[in-house]
Amino acid sequence: MVAAPSDGTHRPSWWSSRLSPEEQELDIDLLGRAVAHRSLSGSPPWEEELVSKIKTLSALEKSLVLEAVRHCVQQDSQEKVPEASIPNLLKPFNLDLKSPLGKTLLFHLYGLILRETASEDLVGRHLAALLELSHQSSGHREGIALAVGITSTSHLEQVWAMLEHLGRTKFLRSALVSSDSQPDPDAHWRWIGSTTLLCYGRMALHAGKHILPWVDNIASRMVYYFWCSDHDNTLKTSFLSASIMLVKALSREVSAQRYKFTQIPELIQCLLCILENEPNILVNLFRQKIILVITELSHLRPRLKPTLKSRILQTCMQSLYTLPPAEVLKTSLPPLDPVPDVVVLYQKSAQALDLLLQNFVSENESMDEICFLLQHAEPWLKSNKSHECRRVVQSIFLLLKYVLDYVRLTEEALPSMLGRQVGLLTLLWRDKDKITQSHSSQCVYLLLQLLIQQKTGNTAEFINLNKMKNFEARVRRESEMKFYNLVKALDGNLTVAQHTQLVLTLLQGLCSRDILRCNLAAELLLMIVEGWSVKPEQVAEILQGLFQELPCIIFRDVLQTMMKAVTLLGTQHTQQTVEVMLSLCHPSERHVMPLWKALAANSRLARKVVTLLYVKLKLRPHRELIRFPVQAELMSLLALGAIYELLYVREYKATVRWAFAGILLGLLTQLHYLFELDVVEGIADHQEESLETQALSPCRTCLEALKGLFWTTNYWEVFAYLKLLRGWELFERLETYTEGVALLARAMAHYNCEVKAVLGQAVIFLKSPEERDNIVAILIITEFLNGQELTQYMSRKTMDNFLSLGLNNPNQLVRAMSLKGLSSILLQPKKVVLLRNRLAVLLDSFLKPEPKDLLGLMEILGDILHRLGTQGVGAISLKMAQHLLPLFENEKEGVRGGAIFLYGDVIYSGGKKFRQALKSHAFQALVPLLFHLADSCPDVVMKTKLTFLRCAILLKWEFRKELFGKLAWGRGLGAENDILIYMAWTHC
Repeated sequence: MVAAPSDGTHRPSWWSSRLSPEEQELDIDLLGRAVAHRSLSGSPPWEEELVSKIKTLSALEKSLVLEAVRHCVQQDSQEKVPEASIPNLLKPFNLDLKSPLGKTLLFHLYGLILRETASEDLVGRHLAALLELSHQSSGHREGIALAVGITSTSHLEQVWAMLEHLGRTKFLRSALVSSDSQPDPDAHWRWIGSTTLLCYGRMALHAGKHILPWVDNIASRMVYYFWCSDHDNTLKTSFLSASIMLVKALSREVSAQRYKFTQIPELIQCLLCILENEPNILVNLFRQKIILVITELSHLRPRLKPTLKSRILQTCMQSLYTLPPAEVLKTSLPPLDPVPDVVVLYQKSAQALDLLLQNFVSENESMDEICFLLQHAEPWLKSNKSHECRRVVQSIFLLLKYVLDYVRLTEEALPSMLGRQVGLLTLLWRDKDKITQSHSSQCVYLLLQLLIQQKTGNTAEFINLNKMKNFEARVRRESEMKFYNLVKALDGNLTVAQHTQLVLTLLQGLCSRDILRCNLAAELLLMIVEGWSVKPEQVAEILQGLFQELPCIIFRDVLQTMMKAVTLLGTQHTQQTVEVMLSLCHPSERHVMPLWKALAANSRLARKVVTLLYVKLKLRPHRELIRFPVQAELMSLLALGAIYELLYVREYKATVRWAFAGILLGLLTQLHYLFELDVVEGIADHQEESLETQALSPCRTCLEALKGLFWTTNYWEVFAYLKLLRGWELFERLETYTEGVALLARAMAHYNCEVKAVLGQAVIFLKSPEERDNIVAILIITEFLNGQELTQYMSRKTMDNFLSLGLNNPNQLVRAMSLKGLSSILLQPKKVVLLRNRLAVLLDSFLKPEPKDLLGLMEILGDILHRLGTQGVGAISLKMAQHLLPLFENEKEGVRGGAIFLYGDVIYSGGKKFRQALKSHAFQALVPLLFHLADSCPDVVMKTKLTFLRCAILLKWEFRKELFGKLAWGRGLGAENDILIYMAWTHC
């Protein structure tokens, strides 16, 4: 079995509060610089006399003394101290071996004798014998290293060679045995690595002016022994002691500042490894010493790379900031005597970290470096643990104060991340810990002072900022004016990029579970937007950041405040806001809808938003300029999706009604454009009654938006007219698209649906260079000419002029429809008499007992009624209604369907004089129509539903819209029962 070392190496690193002499060598003076408590290489006062006596000894006498000293040390390690053998031999040296430093004096004497010996053979023999001693106790390891270090003063190369040989023979053997977890027959070699590390440290300390030629070799061996040994407490302590000695040796050499070292990063990596594995308690100054050594090493050339500096900062901050609070540290201490003062230990360790941060700034006096350091403090600025926030904010405060007092920033750097760090510090202004509150607010003001000094050197502004800071520190209360002053100062001194990062950081603060922090973030953001601090180029990042944070906001008041900010942002930068929101995600996403609703908080902004969407809808590049997939390329498709969603948003209801005409023609032309692009996949596959939520294709979205436009604006009669005639299906193919537009326009004219506004838009579209615009416009205008008295909106001369222009249009359909419009009764009033006379003749044929081609005759009668439009046919309409009713029961399906459909037109063609009589007749037709809702012919059923609904509208039933729902989507006896209930309820 391996014997345990006498100093308790198997105990945990925190077990003993005793610090070795090497651990106590570095500390921090009042000025905050790393210094030595004592001179590590300074000669004791008795050494000179001792050396003079050694020089009088012969080689044989020296050898005998060395053997005696070694024998004494060996006996002492076995706790059998011979009292008679040593005093006589050492009597000439007048050494007090009974003192606490007795053993150290022996090793010191051993080293001095070897140093003053010229014989290399004698040095080599006794040095090897010294290294053969047991390495179990810390006293032996430190004593051997002391003797080796003193010897190296005169025999540096020989000592180096001896240590190299020791490493190849004893160390590698012990390392292999240790890695195999086998018992070591030579237990005293187990800690040879720790002894060797101390030897290298002593060699560096005694190298004097020869240190630079040897420093890289010494450092590389230290690194090698560290990584090839077990990382127990003994090894870590020895490595730290050796590192301290190396740093001390280099600090005495002036030329070291010009030397280019090769092993500094490797040494630091070893120290960081030790620091990372420190237990989460505080019983000694291990952390402080490691950080101080790293600080001293960072002074040397070449400068540390950012990646290594980053790891240094992360490890040091992690090791200190994550320690439990002082109260917990006190209760978690192991039984020690005396009990360490954890508060003092932490303060010393924190001072070491402060010194490290100050050193990094001194090496690179720029705002970039400050931001680099603050960036590594961010995880603890966002911590939910109060003591961690307090510690990191205090470190930042001391760093910034040091920079302001002692550093003159040389570069006018403008790092954008500074805005983020200001934001994180600002979010702590309402922290529950008063110290954190105070330090965080002072940190923000210190950063602003640095910015002012760096950017302008404006002393007046600097003084004003100081006054504001002092006043607020004195008052110690938060108010709206305080935040207003802060926002104003930030806006005036941060760059656009920094300001953007500040806002993004505040947005992230909205998701905190701390209500105070959330409210503070929301208030500041609202104040920033209210002050017009947001530039157009910031809108995209800010809205994207808000969109990402929205799902995580848990407080309703905070969400409402942010929606106010979005409203203001949209008011100030409407175009940028709309463009960004279109690019965030598909408009149907649940989390983006609150943003759209916020833009409808006032009617003026809502109108601007819808107008912009309409403009985006018309951005339609030619097919050859488009790279597929189309869905990812076209802004018009994004605008289309947004319009479709906003139709069903209550906040936009009035705005959609206001923009009805533009949206209508925009959707109609958009659908034609998608047909041109051949993006028709999925338009005919939509199942209206399916409960499954599925993504709509562009064409289907456009068609559903078109239908939704009429339904959501309460023009449901137009929607119903096309639905019951299966007119919406006409929009699913390009071949029947024009029929669908014409049928839609006819229904709009019949129910007086936004005729004036749509007519105005159609005239504009007719003048457009785009063919699709001309087609849609002329189809609507020609239908309106037949169905409305348009002279109340536009003179005949004006209509004649723009229709005449259509005759020269390159599109054949536009020319034909323009000619048809010019021949309408509105522009040709004399045709009214002709059509009425013709109608009378046809009616005589219709009234005969067995008229020929009854279907064709009814079709012609219907066309004449349509052309006469609002002029009506007077008493003839009642006669036609009376003779159509018996045809409802005709055995031929076509005749039944034609008669029922024509009846729906006839009851609206009598004019005001015969309206009441036609209403009475329509009431008589309800029961026959009700029976034909169950007709064997689907086409007859479809026409019956439409005529039944038109009768209900004419009779002004109370539940007309509900009736349409049952007619369109109702199935079975339940639907029929509801229809009967509506009839009965209306006529009770």
